[in-house]
Amino acid sequence: MDFATIRYEVDGAVATITLDRPDAANAQSSRLISELDAAFDRAEHDDEVRVVVLAAEGRHFSAGHDLKEILAGEEHWATQRDTPEGKLEHEQVMYWDKLVRIRDFPKPTIAAVQGACAAAGMMLASMCDLIVAADDARFSNPVARMSGVGVELLVEPWDLGPRQAKELLLCATTLDAHEAARLGLVNRVVPRAELASAARSMAEEVALVPPITARAIKDTINHMVDLQGQRESWRYHFMVHQLVSNTAEALGRTAARKAGGMDAVKREQAGDHTARPDDPR
Repeated sequence: MDFATIRYEVDGAVATITLDRPDAANAQSSRLISELDAAFDRAEHDDEVRVVVLAAEGRHFSAGHDLKEILAGEEHWATQRDTPEGKLEHEQVMYWDKLVRIRDFPKPTIAAVQGACAAAGMMLASMCDLIVAADDARFSNPVARMSGVGVELLVEPWDLGPRQAKELLLCATTLDAHEAARLGLVNRVVPRAELASAARSMAEEVALVPPITARAIKDTINHMVDLQGQRESWRYHFMVHQLVSNTAEALGRTAARKAGGMDAVKREQAGDHTARPDDPR
């Protein structure tokens, strides 16, 4: 597969997958998501690869899903979303399945995060086993203000704890890299200029572990949190998100968003609902 929105490189035991839409803050288009999945396929089937680093080109790790693509209604999945069942299928196939696949990937994964890591960007980074953050990294999920229930996998309670997760989502707060490390969301914080080398150094440390041992450690810890309910809580949230996304409130906001384009999206995220003609205020 020829990649247009990511880069795939192997150096020794380390494969690096780089999100490569810097002009769009690495927003996750359908093509990027599909190419990312294909790159993980390639890494999984390469016996020389022991560790995967997920990085991003440019100032930001990822600003989230590519809403421009969805709002324009010009690509396959955008047209599917006109019905509840189409919306569910889209988010099941492109979001839930492909993200949980990264979480369950048989080899250790490391996210190298800089700049904005927002909404689906934060969801993507959280699927990795380890996170190295540049000192300019910012973690947020402001999309609850757009209705729905945040994003498709509710990672925040598991990474931050219930009370901090509620504040992040309900108050649309942003965590800087050092606060994210204090709360346990990231493993290490390094100067921006050292992010790539720090992620590489960590990957080389992990690669010293025999592959069968690394896989067993990852599987055992994932099994532990699944016994605590992680996978089922994600599934429950995903279905609640489908319900709330199809309420009259959410559909009204979606219509206003399509009419107003990205400006309407930005106003919603900032808490300005003046674009909504039905807003009683």
